[in-house]
Amino acid sequence: MFKPHVTVACVVHAQGKFLVVEETIRGKALWNQPAGHLEADETLVQAAKRELWEETGIDAEPQHFLRMHQWIAPDRTPFLRFLFAIELSEMCATEPHDSDIDCCHWLSADAILTAPNLRSALVAESIRCYLTGTRLPLDTVGAFNWPLTGDACPVSP
Repeated sequence: MFKPHVTVACVVHAQGKFLVVEETIRGKALWNQPAGHLEADETLVQAAKRELWEETGIDAEPQHFLRMHQWIAPDRTPFLRFLFAIELSEMCATEPHDSDIDCCHWLSADAILTAPNLRSALVAESIRCYLTGTRLPLDTVGAFNWPLTGDACPVSP
């Protein structure tokens, strides 16, 4: 049975800059959006909010769903990556709670799009998706009859 890894990522934008997290992998400092795996007891939106807080110390709600990327990593690992947008009124201080994150940076889109140290091509692709201006409502990826939240679509008369 095909079992892709389900992940979430947040494009965080404030005052013309984008937030990236820096982590050292195999001795190299790499940039990524705040991102991580979906856990069994949470919705996709809950996972995005949790990953943002763990990796940056920022407590903010995703406002929009941007895109779902189906991706095969270079090591042949399959992923479904759900991308969310978070607009902040100003760049704020960060305090990573995840020991894998070295620090965070507020950068221009161009700095990210031309960076040689992105964790994957999805980092730049996520910025490009954000820049198109397309925004989908969060209920595009809404939970149906989720046992922990009770979420369900209302029935129309």
